[in-house]
Amino acid sequence: MSVKDKVIEIIAEQAVLDPSDVTMDSTLEDLGIDSLGLVESIFAIEEAFDISVPFNANDPSESDFDISSVASIVAGIETLIADQS
Repeated sequence: MSVKDKVIEIIAEQAVLDPSDVTMDSTLEDLGIDSLGLVESIFAIEEAFDISVPFNANDPSESDFDISSVASIVAGIETLIADQS
């Protein structure tokens, strides 16, 4: 499974949607994911890929991690995975 597919699967699970309803252009807001859902998604992504996402749940705007869309989240995670190897 690709990084993109796994991230979409995790986000869809949090949003209680079918993965086919989650597009790369979707924002978390579009998908109805609130701040708690976002934190849970980040934790699930960290577990799935064994990475640490530079995300401050208490102050998301201060994070170096772009959560503006599904595409930016996927790109950020691919970068983290590449940096780790």
